[in-house]
Amino acid sequence: MPTLGAHDEELLERIHGLRRIAALTGAGISTDSGIPDYRGPDGVWTRDPSAADAFTRKNFLADPEVRQRFWRTYADHAAWHAEPNAAHRALAALDRDGRAVRVLTQNIDGLHQRAGLPDRKVLELHGTMHTSRCTRCGAKTPTPEILARVTGGEADPACAACGGVLQLSVVLFGQFLDADVLGHARNIAAASELFLAVGSSLQVEPAASLCELAVRSGALLVIVNRDPTPYDDQAAYVVREPIGEALPKICAAM
Repeated sequence: MPTLGAHDEELLERIHGLRRIAALTGAGISTDSGIPDYRGPDGVWTRDPSAADAFTRKNFLADPEVRQRFWRTYADHAAWHAEPNAAHRALAALDRDGRAVRVLTQNIDGLHQRAGLPDRKVLELHGTMHTSRCTRCGAKTPTPEILARVTGGEADPACAACGGVLQLSVVLFGQFLDADVLGHARNIAAASELFLAVGSSLQVEPAASLCELAVRSGALLVIVNRDPTPYDDQAAYVVREPIGEALPKICAAM
């Protein structure tokens, strides 16, 4: 498949005028905002593979020490202080320009919305870090309120309503994605003219398989990622340029 650089003019010509754009975004789109990715050369789990244990549902529910590590990690996570970068803003600008933009994000940081995309145009496939919920009664609480309890000395805060285990409103390993959200994402992928996969290793299913669904439905697949992915051979173009440079260029071309 062509890569941007030698074939950039060809790609930019092919996408000019396309109106139905879906973007599957992963951790790589937020690294320019100061949020580390997970599987990259300097990723959180690359540097400390044991850190992934806290993101496994079974471990999280069974082990208070795992939960304590999890809450310590998020008490001062970089995402709380991050601002949208050029890539987030490019997708929001494309939407304001009148294109039918939908973002299917694996990220939990909320930066697409902060860049200006309406909530209804962002599907958070893996949930959000901005709320937490009780795994017993389902009560939802703004996460900053939970983290205030952590910094105040509660290493493993329990639900104030029923005493159950609290968890960020995110999908941990071993949990299924919300069926309605996934079904909506599949419909968007199937209806797109251009499907952008941006900053994702495309190793986590079923989100990654949205690429294949889009291609089968006739969309042009463009992967913007630093490292190779399992779906590169299905892409019309693979872009290895930095995301903060490449995505604004691609969006501007439309």
